[in-house]
Amino acid sequence: MNNKKILLIDDEQDIIEILSYNLEKEGYTVYSANNGVDGIKKAKEILPDLILLDVMMPEKDGIETCQDLRQIPELKKTLIVFLSARGEEFSQLAGFQAGANDYIVKVIKPKILISKINALLQLTSQVSSESAIINVNNLIIDKNNFKVTQNGVSHLLPKKEFDLLFLLASNTDKVFKREEILEKVWGNEVVVGERTIDVHIRRLREKLGIDSIQTLKGIGYKLVI
Repeated sequence: MNNKKILLIDDEQDIIEILSYNLEKEGYTVYSANNGVDGIKKAKEILPDLILLDVMMPEKDGIETCQDLRQIPELKKTLIVFLSARGEEFSQLAGFQAGANDYIVKVIKPKILISKINALLQLTSQVSSESAIINVNNLIIDKNNFKVTQNGVSHLLPKKEFDLLFLLASNTDKVFKREEILEKVWGNEVVVGERTIDVHIRRLREKLGIDSIQTLKGIGYKLVI
């Protein structure tokens, strides 16, 4: 058993049954709710590690449910993944803007979905509170010494590029909105535009030769594992 709790919120009982079966085979403890109202109540009760959420539901749709979940202090950092038949770009944008960590279209095969969930929940970024060192994607990022080592090769990065990389690497697969990046990396030091983030991301990709920093158009960036 991996002791991870997953909450399924979907009005289609057959979807819940299929997902519950596959997730329980992986050792997860699975809970379910058939609408957003009951889903929020259940989430408060069990405090799940991950919530799989449908978009189109009676009483309260998935977007509103996600927004309400993010207002609950104990659930602000809980992984929320939309699993929906709605694959349009505007639906996905609405999902991310509501606070979701990922958006998956329902045509996905169960094994692929389980792999995505495993990756999201897996503790791949091992951060030591004393040394503040992250190991991810062949990168060793040492915050105390502002040092990045990649396959044994050291890279010296300007402070803002380093801070940006550390932020993304400390929360792999989390989507960071542009305004959140500006606040956490630049703070109130200077007035900078969103174009500044784009430039720093491009430089990181070029210097480290990595494509794991993904752009979510109109939203922000994330580092995938």
